[in-house]
Amino acid sequence: MSRLEDFERVSSVDALLPAEIARKAEAVGAQKARLDFWRLFVLAVLAGAFIAFGAVFATTVLAGAGDAVPFGLSRMLAGIAFSLGLILVVVGGAELFTGNALMVMALAARKVTVKEVLRAWSIVYAGNLVGATGTAVMVLVSGQYLMGEGAVGSVALSIATAKVALPFDRALFLGILCNVLVCLAVWLSIGARSTGDKILAVLFPISAFVAAGFEHSVANMYFVPLGLLIKAWAPASFWLEIAIPYDSLMALSWPAFLWHLIPVTLGNVIGGGVFVAGVYWFVYLRPGQGE
Repeated sequence: MSRLEDFERVSSVDALLPAEIARKAEAVGAQKARLDFWRLFVLAVLAGAFIAFGAVFATTVLAGAGDAVPFGLSRMLAGIAFSLGLILVVVGGAELFTGNALMVMALAARKVTVKEVLRAWSIVYAGNLVGATGTAVMVLVSGQYLMGEGAVGSVALSIATAKVALPFDRALFLGILCNVLVCLAVWLSIGARSTGDKILAVLFPISAFVAAGFEHSVANMYFVPLGLLIKAWAPASFWLEIAIPYDSLMALSWPAFLWHLIPVTLGNVIGGGVFVAGVYWFVYLRPGQGE
């Protein structure tokens, strides 16, 4: 019987201890890295869409807040709303690139090869992009961004413009900080025993990264394309309703989006793979390490 099956048979209602989480994360990572292409890709498309749903929720919550709601409070509410995305991924079952940085534990333990990890990451990244960007297209076609007399679309444009304007170094470190919290959320959920436990494990780390303004590559696969689509396809009536002049959006472009993804993605890999997976592997799983 595999180590993963052993964990599934455990009947205790207590949450797993950190050393047990480490062993389970290692086993899960090895299993995920070897999933067949289509299963991995479809689960990744779902994850991209799930994260996009959280982003839709957060954008809607922020719409019209302005000076009426204190900055910190509005960010916290948006973060709580955005947590929906990872809750759907963790509880519903899907493959998220940022969370899969924990595969580094299985890699360090030599349960998988570098080639297997890079293959899995590439498939999941592509699937996440399809799911997130596809959801942005559906939001545009549905006209959801027109809600609140264009307030939702105005927030979407502001978010997208701010993201592509980030310098490379800031985007890199904001990506590192983001995926430390995302992978800690996944780490805590691995140790949870019930659905309620998993939701609570996800809620605070994810709402914290959103409130703090950290950068998540998959979320940005929704936020920035939505802004670009609104810029290109919104009707003239939309521009008359919002306070953002069209000329101020000149920096928002597809090349700027793709360039922005590079440092954020690298930061996400470093944050999750080194500062969470690497550290916990060193503490609990390196050769000769006792319980």
